[in-house]
Amino acid sequence: MSEAAEAPETAQGKQPTITPLRVVIALCLFAPFVAMLWVSSYAKTEPLFAGIPFFYWYQMLWVLISTALTMIAYKLWQLDQRARKGGDAR
Repeated sequence: MSEAAEAPETAQGKQPTITPLRVVIALCLFAPFVAMLWVSSYAKTEPLFAGIPFFYWYQMLWVLISTALTMIAYKLWQLDQRARKGGDAR
C-alpha cells in the first residue's frame, strides 16, 4: 500500500481539516450554549449580587464571557488561516 493511499492529505501537502487549534475554537463557541441551555444549574435565587437574584446576574455574566470567548475564537481563527496560507505557499 502506498503512502498516498494511507495519508492523502499529507501526501498532497495539505494540512488536516481538524486541528487542535480548531478544536479550541469550537469549544470557545460551544461553551456559552452549554452554560445557557443547562438551566437547572442556575435556576435559583441565591446568591444575590447587589440585590439581583443569581438567575439574572449569571445570565448577564455570560453575555460578557460569551463576548470574550467569541473574540478569542476569532483571533485564533485568524491565526489558523494565516498558518494555513503560509503552509500552502511552500
